[in-house]
Amino acid sequence: MELAGKTAVVTGASSGIGASTVRKLREAGVRVVGGARRLERVDADVALPLDVTDEGSSAAFVEAAVAELGGIDILFNNAGLALGRTSVEESNDDDDRQMLETNVLGLVRMTRLVLPHMEDGRGHIVNLGSWAGREAYPQGGMYVGSKTAVLALTQVMRKELVGRIKVSTVDPGMVGDTEFSDVRFRGDQERKGAVYRGVDYLTPADVADCILFAVTRPDYMVVDEMVIKPLQQASQDSIVRR
Repeated sequence: MELAGKTAVVTGASSGIGASTVRKLREAGVRVVGGARRLERVDADVALPLDVTDEGSSAAFVEAAVAELGGIDILFNNAGLALGRTSVEESNDDDDRQMLETNVLGLVRMTRLVLPHMEDGRGHIVNLGSWAGREAYPQGGMYVGSKTAVLALTQVMRKELVGRIKVSTVDPGMVGDTEFSDVRFRGDQERKGAVYRGVDYLTPADVADCILFAVTRPDYMVVDEMVIKPLQQASQDSIVRR
């Protein structure tokens, strides 16, 4: 399916997978509104401030996006984060609340706000999940829990919107060249380096290619779920490092 002339909203568009997806969609002829807190880093047709954890910010963003686009064909729920690698016993409410509000409540909020502006038979919601939502691992805590919720919510949306709006999830394993681990380890470059050392990890562009594949299938076809991982990764604790 050709994307030229379609419209899209991308959350978390300032870096990593969000920024790469904005780029790929625009190259395919899509008019994209990108939202993020770091507005100066968003390279989209229209850049608007967005904090998905804030109801007012989210509502204002969608209102402005619709004013620019007229309607929304594609919503890519990308905004998300991980904070820390601690056991549940050692976790804290502040980190857990931020992950839950961003990864889960923010995704639901944006979907709820955008859906009235999607045309039946034309709209497509793509949620960025994670391999962590399919396989729990120690010291994953609320991040694992939040991405498990994303998978479940995607399945709920798919059943509620069947025959009307396409719903997909793309669940990557290890993705490097992003700020994910910078945020998770609060700038500790040694810990970040240890995560990716000796692995030919996925890049944001790899994930964006998969999102582009999902949104270019024929009208009668839906990519329900896509799991992508590096060749060297079978699971979170089964990684071959050179």
